[in-house]
Amino acid sequence: MFAIVKTGGKQYRVEPGLKLKVEKLAAEPGSQVELPVLFLGGEKTAVGAPYVEGAKVVAEVLGHGRGKKVTIAKFKAKVQYRRKKGHRQPYTEILIKEIQG
Repeated sequence: MFAIVKTGGKQYRVEPGLKLKVEKLAAEPGSQVELPVLFLGGEKTAVGAPYVEGAKVVAEVLGHGRGKKVTIAKFKAKVQYRRKKGHRQPYTEILIKEIQG
C-alpha cells in the first residue's frame, strides 16, 4: 500500500518504513505527525477531492537539519557589480510508520 501526501507545498509518494526529508515542520524529534492524504493506492484505490476522507499517514520525526549550501551569484558587466550569497534550506527528517485509511 502506498499514499501520496502533501506537506510543505510538495507532494511525496510514501510507504511504511520510508525515510524522507521534507520542508521543516514545527515538531519535536521523537514526536508523531499526521499528514493529509491526496491519493491511496494498493489493494483499494481512493482519490481525494482534495483529501481522502478518513485517511492519514502517521510519521515519526527523526530530527531536523539543514541541506547542502546553494550559492547565489549576481554579476553585471562593466559596472563593478558582484554579489555572492549562500543559502542552506532547513528540513525535517521523518519516518513513515503507517498508512491508515
